[in-house]
Amino acid sequence: MRWAVLYARSRAVPASLAALVVSMSALWLPARDRWSEIPVTLALTVAVAVMAIGLSGQDVDLDRTAAIRWIPRRGLHLLLIGGLAVGAVLLLRLWEAERVPVEIIVRNGAGLLGLAGIAAVLFGGAFGWALPLLALVAALVVRVASSDTGTVSLVVTWLFQPGDVAAALWTAVVFAVAGFGTYAVFGARH
Repeated sequence: MRWAVLYARSRAVPASLAALVVSMSALWLPARDRWSEIPVTLALTVAVAVMAIGLSGQDVDLDRTAAIRWIPRRGLHLLLIGGLAVGAVLLLRLWEAERVPVEIIVRNGAGLLGLAGIAAVLFGGAFGWALPLLALVAALVVRVASSDTGTVSLVVTWLFQPGDVAAALWTAVVFAVAGFGTYAVFGARH
């Protein structure tokens, strides 16, 4: 059990949990009367982003030379981030008048979590927030600027697609599998 406490401290989990509570409160308070798809997606992206900043420890070289199995720990860390992010958004969903379906929240959470894992591998754990935020911005820009319903548009705007859009589901699945696999195996970049 001691390793879990040390791991959590080295990955800034207490600070991330505090940031999650503060950010979800800051998003929910102004939007509580008109909670819709965009605030739910924004809240999910923010939740994954604030939790993903701890995807690497203070000394990556020390992590790499440690005589423990990192793959299960990294995988569990990603699952914890995803569970907390989706759980926080589902909790906020209780006050929603027009509820976004749970399958969309889970789909988007899995895809954003995969993007956080990919960002940690490519840019370092402190930048785990970069690709989820980029995906949200790209989806918003394409959604606002274009009325195209082609496959490319559906893939780019996967965060805002209904639950029955196959392109959005497969985009999220590819991001989730690629991010989970690469982060669990390789860990964060130096």
